[in-house]
Amino acid sequence: MSKDKPRDIGIDVDAPANPWDGDLNDPFYGTLPVRGQVLRGTVLRAKAQKTVVVQVNKMKYDTKYERYSRSSSKINAHSPASVGATEGDNVTMMECRPLSKTKSFVVIERRDP
Repeated sequence: MSKDKPRDIGIDVDAPANPWDGDLNDPFYGTLPVRGQVLRGTVLRAKAQKTVVVQVNKMKYDTKYERYSRSSSKINAHSPASVGATEGDNVTMMECRPLSKTKSFVVIERRDP
C-alpha cells in the first residue's frame, strides 16, 4: 500500500495525523476493509498492544413506562498506530472482519476530550 496518502474508507472522517508503522490491519494505509456499524465511545484502557477497550453508552426508550433507560457496553477494538488512541479519548470505531477472538472493531477517528 502507499505510505504517502491514506485511502478512502467510505466514511467521512479526517485522515490520521500519525505516520504509518507497517500495520496491515490499518483501514487507511493497510488492507483492512471496514463495513457495518459505526459506534462512538470513550477509551477506558489502552494497555494492550494495538488494542483499546471502548465504553459505548446507549439510551433505549421503554414504551411501557415511557422512559429512557441507560446501558453501556465495553468493546475491544483494534487501535492502529496511525490513529494513536489513548485512555480518555473520545473515538469513532467501525466494524471490520474478526481480527481475534474478541476484536471485530477498528478505531478510525480520535477526538480529544
